[in-house]
Amino acid sequence: MASIFSRIVAGEIPSYKVAETDKFYAFLDINPVAKGHVLVIPKREEDYFFDLTDEELGGIMSFAKRVAKAIKAAFPCNRVGVSVIGIDVPHAHIHLVPLNTGAEINMSNPKLKLEASEFQEIAAKIAANFK
Repeated sequence: MASIFSRIVAGEIPSYKVAETDKFYAFLDINPVAKGHVLVIPKREEDYFFDLTDEELGGIMSFAKRVAKAIKAAFPCNRVGVSVIGIDVPHAHIHLVPLNTGAEINMSNPKLKLEASEFQEIAAKIAANFK
């Protein structure tokens, strides 16, 4: 059975897309720890991040860099934090989180409860800054 992220890429499950290439996809985390919390995934399903090919690993980091710049432009912050945990979903992914103190990237923090309209606004703001 395909992972939830593969189903998102296939369009079977809706997402708040912020950026996409032929190999990578970035969308809002629906359980964000901060406004602007984005997940970056390879379109090819691979469970463990470090089982990606060298080409995919380099590609996803370059893509994530572009997404991080868009996040920072949309949500002014000190930095955009990067986290690769890979326990909850069996599909390699990167968390990008706008940071001001550093504490925002703690995945055990309470998750924000946002309305669909807020997600749409956040996604549009980041997507507008993606280059």
